[in-house]
Amino acid sequence: MWYDVIKQLESENQDYVLVTVLGTRGSTPRDCGTKMIVSRTKSYATIGGGHLEFKAIEQAKKLLSEPLSQQKFEHFPLGAKLGQCCGGQATILFESFIKTSIDIMLFGAGHVGKALVSILAGLPCRVHWVDSREHEFPDNLASNISKIVSDSPSDEVRIMPENAYYVIMTHNHPLDFAISEAILKRNDAHYIGLIGSKSKRARFAKRLAAAGVSPAMLDQLICPIGISEINGKSPAHVALSIAADLAIWQQLRDDAK
Repeated sequence: MWYDVIKQLESENQDYVLVTVLGTRGSTPRDCGTKMIVSRTKSYATIGGGHLEFKAIEQAKKLLSEPLSQQKFEHFPLGAKLGQCCGGQATILFESFIKTSIDIMLFGAGHVGKALVSILAGLPCRVHWVDSREHEFPDNLASNISKIVSDSPSDEVRIMPENAYYVIMTHNHPLDFAISEAILKRNDAHYIGLIGSKSKRARFAKRLAAAGVSPAMLDQLICPIGISEINGKSPAHVALSIAADLAIWQQLRDDAK
């Protein structure tokens, strides 16, 4: 049933649109109250098929591209315009449920990376987890975590949407540098965190400036990462500190909307 689908999507922190036939007049494919659900990847149930359903899914996808949840009514005459022979009319209610989720690209599947992912798995975010070492990834990942095994992790930066969050903590300083450079030169990140010390940041800043990264762009690079109130050095403490910092930045972003 449709409510079981919603329960599942909610448990997976997935965005979706509930599509309801709110009113009908004349001959229509389905009666009032008929529902279907459209997620980012598929649709569930049906409001009768045909071009009406095609247009409804199209409208639902548009709502899924918006940053906030909303309701919208749409009136559809089922005649020549939609290529359906019913001849009636249908009023459709679209209710989108958009999670306050963010896209995080995490580079590094070491001890801190694993600890951070275990925290992010329970939060409203989509994590793109990148490492060249496939054996470092756990066998089972939460539904909001996707692994990316790449021989060139810095090249994966191009797949991210604007205003993404980046956390850089690989096993290799030259790789950290290449990733930082790729992100900064995109110049559209909301957060760029680099694990390391103040001296590491100073070295990177000097090299990045020589590579053509402007001072304004360099200001975006946060290193060390995490909040100072959590100062433990274990992977769990470091991961908790980083997760808290990400949550603060997300709250600032949401408050600015």
